[in-house]
Amino acid sequence: MTTFEKIQEIIVDQLGKEEEEVQLTTNFREELDADSLDLFQILNDIEDAFEEYDVKIETDEGLTTVQDLVNFVDKQIAANK
Repeated sequence: MTTFEKIQEIIVDQLGKEEEEVQLTTNFREELDADSLDLFQILNDIEDAFEEYDVKIETDEGLTTVQDLVNFVDKQIAANK
């Protein structure tokens, strides 16, 4: 499972969306109607899902799209291998 697929699964579960609605270019707030609490829970779930790589996400600042989040997680994974 790729980073995107794992993150997509978390977003789908948290927001009750269809997989087709969650693509790399999808904007969390504008297209998925995610509020701050939704994003907080998504980020916590991602930290749990990638705990073996010690992924830590302190803020959602700069994480506008799914691609932003995938890139951030991939960088942390690469740094912690």
